[in-house]
Amino acid sequence: MGILKRFSDIMSANMNALLDKAEDPAKMIDQYLRNLESDLGKVKAETAAIMAEETRAKRELDECSEQVDKMQAYAEKAVLADNDTDAKLFLTKKAQYVQKQSELQRVYDAAKANADKMKSMHDKLLGDINDLNARKDAIKAKVAVAKTQEKLNQIGSSLQGANNSLSAFDRMEDKANRMLDEANAMAQLNQTKEDDTIELMNKYDSQGDTVVEDELAALKAKMGR
Repeated sequence: MGILKRFSDIMSANMNALLDKAEDPAKMIDQYLRNLESDLGKVKAETAAIMAEETRAKRELDECSEQVDKMQAYAEKAVLADNDTDAKLFLTKKAQYVQKQSELQRVYDAAKANADKMKSMHDKLLGDINDLNARKDAIKAKVAVAKTQEKLNQIGSSLQGANNSLSAFDRMEDKANRMLDEANAMAQLNQTKEDDTIELMNKYDSQGDTVVEDELAALKAKMGR
């Protein structure tokens, strides 16, 4: 039966595998539940129909079995009445019912097997839905936590980039400090060189003043001053 194959596929589907394939389980889980509940409605309808077939097959089998027993009873009565002709008629009719009974037994066995399968699938699907409903909030909570963690990871990556920028800034600051130190050192060297030149000039300037002083002293001595 096509319905059995179709719903066997539904039963064999692994709910965890379906959720793993979903890009966003929090959004997909409600859709899965709606799909499963829709499937459950179909399974219920098909199960009811197949159970009705089982009931009808059982009723026809029971009625046929009653006819077999009835023909047997009438055949026995005919024998007791020493009426072999009637007994043969009843036994012939019984044989027909026995043949029909065998066919109806096969029909009933198949109908019962189908009904048992459908009831099993119905119970399995109902259990899956109840289980998923019970896990739904927990699954959504896990997804929310995962999304928050993902955002934190992104922020962490941004902070790492900021740290790299700060590190580069520190290196530039160090380089600027070195450049400033070198410039100051060069200025000091230049200042020292300039001071040496001034000192040398002052040396010779002071020598000129000494000559004048000596000449003035000689003049005063000559004049008795």
